[in-house]
Amino acid sequence: MPLDYSSEAPSSSFNVSTMSTNDHQIVNCKERLQNCSETGHHPPNTSKRPIYVAATHQHVGKTTTCLALISGLQKRFPQSIGYLKPVGQQHVPVYSKSAGCNIRVDKDVTLIREHFKLKHLDYRYMSPVIIPPGYTRDYIDGKICRNTQLETIKNAYDQIANENEVVLCEGTGHCAVGSIVGASNAKVANMLGADMILIANGGLGSCFDELELNRALCQEHNVKVKGVIVNKVLPEKYDQTRDYISRALMQAWGIPLVGCVPDRPFLGCPALADLERLFQKKMISGSKHRFRHYTVQDINLVTTSLQQFLTNLREKPSRTLYLCHATRDDIIVGFLGEYDRRKRQQAIDGTAPSFEAALVICGREEKYKLSKDMMEMLQGLDDDVPVLIAPHTSHHTMEMIYNFTPKLNVHDTTRVNAAVNHYERYIDYDLLLKQTGNPIQSLQKNKLLTFAR
Repeated sequence: MPLDYSSEAPSSSFNVSTMSTNDHQIVNCKERLQNCSETGHHPPNTSKRPIYVAATHQHVGKTTTCLALISGLQKRFPQSIGYLKPVGQQHVPVYSKSAGCNIRVDKDVTLIREHFKLKHLDYRYMSPVIIPPGYTRDYIDGKICRNTQLETIKNAYDQIANENEVVLCEGTGHCAVGSIVGASNAKVANMLGADMILIANGGLGSCFDELELNRALCQEHNVKVKGVIVNKVLPEKYDQTRDYISRALMQAWGIPLVGCVPDRPFLGCPALADLERLFQKKMISGSKHRFRHYTVQDINLVTTSLQQFLTNLREKPSRTLYLCHATRDDIIVGFLGEYDRRKRQQAIDGTAPSFEAALVICGREEKYKLSKDMMEMLQGLDDDVPVLIAPHTSHHTMEMIYNFTPKLNVHDTTRVNAAVNHYERYIDYDLLLKQTGNPIQSLQKNKLLTFAR
């Protein structure tokens, strides 16, 4: 994800003395800055070559691809796979054993570490530099030293590399992201002596053009692009895309296609928990279904009569996301009534179809609000009826959902597992490892035998 340089808070909001984090994450310690000077980049660790993964642009599926890469590599290196995200932006608090306190790390780091149970990796080194609001201004003002933040990344990588046979580095967005603070993906990959794997969306012309832009920056920093993974390929054009893009890459750059992944729409379907974050509102009821997913194509904005709505509710797929305006008390009551009808029928003869629909109630907060009686009724429901409020107009709510790209998170295990299982079978791990100068399986035989038991 590209760094958000536009929504910066005052720099004082992340002063080391006021944040529950360590100076290895936000590098503005004055005593270090006084001695800061240009010394050039650090020589790479030549004992192994880390695999650096970057995308061609935002929402390409880089983190999804990294999940699949870690899954496949973990099978080959069961107790010796390392991972870090050198520069991150969106961060969450976690506990670091080595630091002995809570620190903040990139949210993708928590996803990778917790999902794959990489307990041998310390959070402190998995997310060495975080870019919080105000960081870029402080960097330009000279309050943050470029060499100090690069040294932090290098030290973190060394800590992980020294204890693992293969290390995967996940970049932040495309190869130029972070350039304004002297820590672009290409720059960091050069410092670590890493080979680059680029992730792009399916297609031919546009896909190749985006790859070329990022490859050119890698060349500028003397970073070798050793492979490409193309994902979200239209299933009906899968064979054609794989054939042509593979030949184009080899003819133009001598780079192999390491993976070609067909699109799976479910991975882009938002869960109700995603909509909670999108609207910044907690569900009124039905919170136990927060990780139930809904296809965007099946969203239904209710503008009809109550009778027609009830007909649709019974004829449309059970798992449909309905939107109605806050003034439509009849629709809200009808939705709840249909749930109650099916529940009673199920109790009587067990023939009622499942009720998996959800209701989003729309309306600008300053103008439209649910009545006190209606709110109390909704809050008094059992936890089986998913209802959520969106404090926007119906049109804006629809637009927000359609334009929204849900991100994987550690709690949404259904989608994470589906993503790993789907992507993993379309990636050539042996080719990936050979291209990046790594062994194709663990050399730690004793550890491997112990794991196999």
